[in-house]
Amino acid sequence: MENTSHTYAPDKIFPAPKLCPTAATLFFLPAAYALLFLTAVPGNVLSLWVFMRRISSVSPTHVYLSHLSISNLLLSLTAPFLAAYYALGSEWMRNGTLCQLVLHGITPVLHINIYISLMILTWVALSRFAALIQHTHASRPSTCTTLLPHAFFARLTKTPFASRVCIVVWLVAVVGIVPVTVYYSVHEVMSATDATSVQDGGEKGGNEELCYNPKVEIGGSTSAALSEAVITIFFVFYLLVLLSYITVLRHIRRSRRSTAVTTSQSLLGRVFRNIVVIQLVLSVCLLPYHIFKPIFISVAHKKHQPSLPEHNNQCHPLSSFVEVKNCLYLLAALRGSTDPVMYFLLDNTFRKQIRKLLGHEQDKSKERPVFWSVTGSATQKSGQLVDINVGNANSCHESV
Repeated sequence: MENTSHTYAPDKIFPAPKLCPTAATLFFLPAAYALLFLTAVPGNVLSLWVFMRRISSVSPTHVYLSHLSISNLLLSLTAPFLAAYYALGSEWMRNGTLCQLVLHGITPVLHINIYISLMILTWVALSRFAALIQHTHASRPSTCTTLLPHAFFARLTKTPFASRVCIVVWLVAVVGIVPVTVYYSVHEVMSATDATSVQDGGEKGGNEELCYNPKVEIGGSTSAALSEAVITIFFVFYLLVLLSYITVLRHIRRSRRSTAVTTSQSLLGRVFRNIVVIQLVLSVCLLPYHIFKPIFISVAHKKHQPSLPEHNNQCHPLSSFVEVKNCLYLLAALRGSTDPVMYFLLDNTFRKQIRKLLGHEQDKSKERPVFWSVTGSATQKSGQLVDINVGNANSCHESV
């Protein structure tokens, strides 16, 4: 048996300590998830309708963003249940219908859609990266064009390939996440709490029988180990996206230095700014949770676990860690609300369709030539137009 940092009197077993939610859990998180639902559902429904019904030219970008909108919409539908869980979970019984729904239904959907978004954004980055270095010309070609085969770049910029990628992404996310969440909710949470109830003499109303309890929020060692693997995969994808955009920015800088067209240089500067904003939003939403989660797992499951209180009327020592974890996970979920706004700010095609719907369409005589299609097609001067197309596509894709 492993040594622990706490001991109990041999003639008495105390019930497990309870989590003590503060105003952050009881009020802030429910309000934030309610706001997420109220903004993300109409925003993603409108975005999905625009991508599928109002934009006639189907491009890899639109395929990816359509699937991203579907993922965000499903994620936003979990928000009311999460709001209720954080507000009332410390009063719900573990075997109640609502608690079972959160454990066995909402938890898998939430995790699946978080990581679907990550994988789709990675493929968006690779698609824009391929389109840029394949169709634009700087002072010298990108090194990647010599290291990777031409067929690789050609496939990344094809719409059928993007559709197949999205199908595979959904399958990988479902097959990879569902077994982990099922094991967590059925074996670690349900079995552990049942064992605790028996150990406590079948006493009703124990801390472990509440829905918001340490086993639910911390999980067991197996799910912790699998979470570490998922976190590692996240950082692989995150660094891949970051590397793609660093390469894109270097290529745009070389293209800007090599062209003498003032308008093109101005637009390339705008593309540079948009990519920086997108990468910043990605880092703010997803990175903090995946940095904190390994720390949380280490504190909760490793040898330096804090001592448990000796009486059940005291709070679990990880109560504050649990609240920090849940607040950071909220940041990841909030992408469901912010993505439609990013589509509007960074994609001219999407913005144009939204303005049409709102009755604010600009006078066509005052509009710029139509070179901003995210498909990357151009009817203007090839050099500067492809640069602009790819740049705007980059902006649209990374709208997280």
